[in-house]
Amino acid sequence: MNITKNLLFTALVALFTLTLYSCKTKKLAAKPAPVPVEKPAPPVEEKKPAPVPEKEEAPAPVEKPNFNLDNIQFEFNSFVLKTSSFPILDKAVMEMKKSPDTKFILNGYSSAEGTPEHNMQLSVDRANAVKSYFINAGLNGNNFTVVGHGEKDPVSSNDSEEGRMLNRRTEIKVQR
Repeated sequence: MNITKNLLFTALVALFTLTLYSCKTKKLAAKPAPVPVEKPAPPVEEKKPAPVPEKEEAPAPVEKPNFNLDNIQFEFNSFVLKTSSFPILDKAVMEMKKSPDTKFILNGYSSAEGTPEHNMQLSVDRANAVKSYFINAGLNGNNFTVVGHGEKDPVSSNDSEEGRMLNRRTEIKVQR
């Protein structure tokens, strides 16, 4: 028994000693001096005659943002965006960045399955999911108002799965 205790004690001391040495911070090697970069000589500019001004061209018309975006779909009984909605949301982000001061209303909807209270909360969560996507894309969260409509205003009949799928959506509207 004594031999076992002595061996165990010796092994613990050795393990403790190794642990202490391995936990010490390692000295950082000095960083080498940066290699100087030679800058090329600036090119010699040739003097060209001044161009003769022709008719002034009208500036290109500024493209107005297109905020008519829909078909943002969600999984059943969830506020998880379908992957088919990502290109639509990316396009929405590009259009919204053209007009960063525009305010939007995000209208969330659900299909008619479940209780009205659950559907109302689900529709709010869906609109908030879209808002989170926009904020993560760099848009100002203060420009978005979230509204849940529950199962009101369906775009299709809730009698078929295809219709219910279309009713699980969020619509983006410009706030007036």
